[in-house]
Amino acid sequence: MKIVSGLLSIALLPLLLGSGAAPSPYVRILSLEAARSLGHGQLAFYLSSKNPRIAARAALAIGRTKQAAGAPLLIAHLQDPRTPVRALAVYGLGLLATGRARRALIQATADPRGAVRVAALDALGRYEAAHRLPAPWKGFAVDALIERLVKDPSAIVRARAAIALETFRDAPQATRIAAALADAATRDRSGEVREHAMWSIFRGFARRVGRGVLAAGLRDRDPEVSLQAIRAYGRTGDRAVIPALRPFLHAASWRIAEQAAQSIRQLEGKPLTANWRAIPAYVHLPPLRADPLAGLPALPRSMQPGKLGAPQPNRASQGPVLLPSTAASMNGPASGPHPRVRIVTTKGELYVMLYPEWAPLTVENFLNLANRGFYDGDPWFRVVPDFVVQTGAGPGSRDGNADAGYTIPAEENPLEQRSYVISMGLNYTNPPHAHAIRDSAGTQFYITLSPQYHLDRAFTVFGRVTGGFAVLSRLVESDRILRVERVPDQRFDRLP
Repeated sequence: MKIVSGLLSIALLPLLLGSGAAPSPYVRILSLEAARSLGHGQLAFYLSSKNPRIAARAALAIGRTKQAAGAPLLIAHLQDPRTPVRALAVYGLGLLATGRARRALIQATADPRGAVRVAALDALGRYEAAHRLPAPWKGFAVDALIERLVKDPSAIVRARAAIALETFRDAPQATRIAAALADAATRDRSGEVREHAMWSIFRGFARRVGRGVLAAGLRDRDPEVSLQAIRAYGRTGDRAVIPALRPFLHAASWRIAEQAAQSIRQLEGKPLTANWRAIPAYVHLPPLRADPLAGLPALPRSMQPGKLGAPQPNRASQGPVLLPSTAASMNGPASGPHPRVRIVTTKGELYVMLYPEWAPLTVENFLNLANRGFYDGDPWFRVVPDFVVQTGAGPGSRDGNADAGYTIPAEENPLEQRSYVISMGLNYTNPPHAHAIRDSAGTQFYITLSPQYHLDRAFTVFGRVTGGFAVLSRLVESDRILRVERVPDQRFDRLP
């Protein structure tokens, strides 16, 4: 049952849970979130809990309901002394994007805790994308974002400010934004910040910055920055820069070589490669080494009979604990054991750590599909150089127009679409103004080959590749998944 708007009677909760037993607060919160319901005060009740785990999770759930009536609830907790609650209340307001908290979100960019600043930067980007910032407020928001980009002590926050600024590419302050991004891309001491700033230049400001900025990016000691500079060159529209890109066709990095070829195609007026069916001879592939995790035992499958269906909240993992208190904890997994899978392909094995704390229903759905053998024999129907590899339509599909016949709710989260994250695919509306349809995910998933931060606002990140990167470099559209098997959990320990 999929409900995308309106309120759900609490009397229907047992139907959602699949049981008449009294559910835990966590399961109730997850059920209401999945139903896109505030529960006639139920989520407000959990938000007021003295238990920070319950209150923080309720704040995230309220945002994910997309119910405008939830905004006052979250606004009331913007001064909550508990950092995780405050951070997820700010993030939830960004998901709602009602426009009611403009001043508070701008003020939150200067919060003493990095987790809250990350949430505020993300929220302002969402406000701008939703056209919720009138002209005067747009200027205030840009001022706050540039201040974080220039002055914030946290490299993670500076990087997130760079990404948020890309959303304002059409704002009256675009020239000023371009100058701030150019300065960060060439001078910031952090490679992460330089890469994020160069990505934003690539996406929205390639024609506004001087060629010297892009040339400096090509020479950057961090290959991730060079990759983004090559992408930005492709957006300049200047064929005269093609000679500067040709040497990168023979780069040691397969991603840089592939992107150089794509940028040259773009500058020559040719369409970008949409289907990778063979790897060109000029691409230097990394060597396939002995798999250090090959000895991990595959956990037994239950292969339960019956029709596949949407995941149930009462079966979703309740750990690790989601209590983000630092900038890093708003940008990655929580401490504790995480489910891990081995994706066995025709080119080798990938290892993926899953994040049930951020996307419990998505992880439950993925593990259930793997356990039932749904992905066995599945083709990689979409392989796009320097973008994504995508699969999950089922072994009978060659064009990606298939699934298991049900959908799951989106679980938006602040995790970035960095290189090698795994996310759920979505359906799209028809051109010319095509956009992703929320709550349309089911079985298809993709793995990013390079940062795709423009996907952050709509797509659910639910894990990250931790091994088998050389295999990703070799996948083409004739390859298949042989099987997806769960292996022993992987522990992640975040430093304080």
